[in-house]
Amino acid sequence: MKKVKSTVADDLRPEYKREDFGVLVRGKYAARLKAASNVVVLRPEVATAFPNGEAVNDALMGLINLAKSVARPTRRSSGRVKARR
Repeated sequence: MKKVKSTVADDLRPEYKREDFGVLVRGKYAARLKAASNVVVLRPEVATAFPNGEAVNDALMGLINLAKSVARPTRRSSGRVKARR
């Protein structure tokens, strides 16, 4: 069975006019969406290690907490004793 081709070139209903919608801009919000997006793509071997996003977040928070507890500011020693005044 053949499909019937539509003879209407314009998909708008007769009660609407194109001028009612103003100027349309393609990709108007694309930059805002890109800036607000925080999608991270994992390597396949990393993704197989975690069953879901919550497991990834828990593992990363554990690493952050470990790094905070271990990292301490250290002084570099020159090997010399400073003279006191």
